[in-house]
Amino acid sequence: MHSSIASYQWLLYIFTVISSLQVSAARFNIPRLSPTRGTILQNPEILSATISKDFQTFYYNQTLDHFNYRPESYSTFQQRYVINFKYWGGGAGADANAPIFVYLGAEESLDGDISVIGFLTDNAARFNALLVYIEHRYYGKSIPFGSRKEALKNASTLGYFNSAQAITDYAEILLYIKEKYNARHSPVIVIGGSYGGMLAAWFRLKYPHAALGALASSAPILYFDDITPQNGYYSIVTRDFREASETCYETIMKSWAEIEKFASEPDGLSILSKKFRTCKPLKDSYELEDYLELVYADAAQYNQPPKYPVNMLCGGIDGAALGTDNDILSKIFAGVVASKGNKTCYVNPPINESETTVGYRWQTCSEMVMPIGIDNTTMFPPDPFELSNYIDDCKKLYGVSPRPHWDIKLILQRFASNIIFSNGLRDPYSSGGVLEDISESVIAIHTVNGSHCLDILRANQDSDPDWLVMQRKAEVEIIEGWISKYYDDLKAVQ
Repeated sequence: MHSSIASYQWLLYIFTVISSLQVSAARFNIPRLSPTRGTILQNPEILSATISKDFQTFYYNQTLDHFNYRPESYSTFQQRYVINFKYWGGGAGADANAPIFVYLGAEESLDGDISVIGFLTDNAARFNALLVYIEHRYYGKSIPFGSRKEALKNASTLGYFNSAQAITDYAEILLYIKEKYNARHSPVIVIGGSYGGMLAAWFRLKYPHAALGALASSAPILYFDDITPQNGYYSIVTRDFREASETCYETIMKSWAEIEKFASEPDGLSILSKKFRTCKPLKDSYELEDYLELVYADAAQYNQPPKYPVNMLCGGIDGAALGTDNDILSKIFAGVVASKGNKTCYVNPPINESETTVGYRWQTCSEMVMPIGIDNTTMFPPDPFELSNYIDDCKKLYGVSPRPHWDIKLILQRFASNIIFSNGLRDPYSSGGVLEDISESVIAIHTVNGSHCLDILRANQDSDPDWLVMQRKAEVEIIEGWISKYYDDLKAVQ
């Protein structure tokens, strides 16, 4: 997923972006939306080599701008998609009109998704399904304008980088695939996780003729405007830690005042830098606090079997109380080590920017404005989301104002059908998810102990708990019902 960019101009741009974020008054450390724990793939070529030979890579000559008729709108770029034909029963043939399962790529290279998203391959044989994975524009190898440097150069080239263009990309590729493989009547089920789950739901709403249904896993589709309380995310993080260990929760809650106390003293930042083994001397206390917030958020968001990161982290904090270094901040650091492993340094490592960090920053500054804030009811210091500050900082960074308003709840009630919204209630982003059925065919499935996108990850018969097995079973049976009804309707009109 990483690319090596030698250009000084590109590095200068990256430095400018990061510097702008560090001095920003707005809350920019929004937890990543990713089914794969935000893993940065250092060597995607090596990872690609480990993927089964059943996966074949193709490129589609994609339209740059689907919504205008200016000459430059007709420019094209190569968009990557991957197909697995192993299980497919075929289009118009002996097992006519076998379904197509489509994974909608999101804010990272497609390589990592193929290796960990198991819902498609785990269920392909049952449905005789063709499997298709489509990469999101501006990520991985699907880069407009010939290079990542050029594509991310300024707001003019970034202007084509949005969800509306992305889901239209998917529609165009899907219709092409159905035509090419004589599968015009094969039902399509689109699947996505997190931001990709939102894309799957929006796709079903926008292009119902192209997709029979959608599975939207851990999609915080209601975390816009004032639909979801700002503190929803960090309230669940707090609950997850408190349920894991009351003493761990109390230690974390007390630690913020302790950090501020040290930071206010002479050489206090130097002491904190040594205590937390930072990669560079701390500039201020906020640098450390932001890091710890995201460590706790990451552990809660991906608190899944068999390791359960929240339990590991709290085990480190509570276990440190038995040692000689048992002051509050030593306990906190022990928790960081338990969570992140024993590293040479923590907190502010050298900037090694991924395309995801830079690309998703644009997306959250243009349309994906999720008002995640912190009030005084959580274990974190209050840090409310201020839209006016956020807009000002995005304008300074890109020269454009975000468009933060999504009236999606009413649309789901009035126009949506055949969408499964799945959530695990231990996932902080479930606070912005659909947790109750909206209609007979817009269905909410949630598990009390589930975490972020766990249901669409590869199944593990040895470690998957019964509740997870039952969640996946329910999802498959709903999809089976959609497809069965579709076949009945198809026979009726033929």
